[in-house]
Amino acid sequence: MDKGRRPEQIVVVVPAHNEQALLPFCLESITASSAEISCPVEVIVVLDDCTDGTAACVSPPITAVTVSGRSVGRARKVGFETSTWDESTWFATTDADSVVPADWLATQIDAAIGGADVFAGTVVGDDWAQWPTEVAERFSAEYQASDGHRHVHGANLAMWATVYFGVGGFALVDRDEDVDLVNRLRIAGMSIEWSARAPVITSTRPYGRLAGGFADHLRGLESAGEAS
Repeated sequence: MDKGRRPEQIVVVVPAHNEQALLPFCLESITASSAEISCPVEVIVVLDDCTDGTAACVSPPITAVTVSGRSVGRARKVGFETSTWDESTWFATTDADSVVPADWLATQIDAAIGGADVFAGTVVGDDWAQWPTEVAERFSAEYQASDGHRHVHGANLAMWATVYFGVGGFALVDRDEDVDLVNRLRIAGMSIEWSARAPVITSTRPYGRLAGGFADHLRGLESAGEAS
């Protein structure tokens, strides 16, 4: 299929709902990561029911696409389906409240050359000061920040375009679209590299932009501590 080949182009999709404060840092980090590789990178920001100044954060060569419905699954799906892709294209996605490391895309290219169909990466929190100490400790104790992990994050996920479309892409769901997609890829027999290289820094804000997201997970850890 696509195993062992080097991507000739990369498409990065970033869904965003009212992220004017954090999106610029995300886009700056993607630009920096793009500068570390030799193939062209197309960045698409999907503006999902934005009512603030998020749209003003996006300027050429970055593309902005507008959707409605507050569905992160639909936002990611529309982003990829809007792109210009072919069999040599590698798809990557992150979140608007996240910052990718400089070697993010280079690490994914290495995975693709090594035979991976899918790259599933890890995340690290950006600031634990707004949480009780126990929340950060509990997260660290439960999280497997090493190769071979089985975490799935839309903030750090990538795959060949042909592999993505081969299983139908992201589902039109409001949450866990990343887990759903990776489950279908696994069932389809795709080679998944569960990598701890190039972890993405993601926001630890207590209230996120969608139900069931990282913020809800952290509040669950806080509640678990209060109940114990």
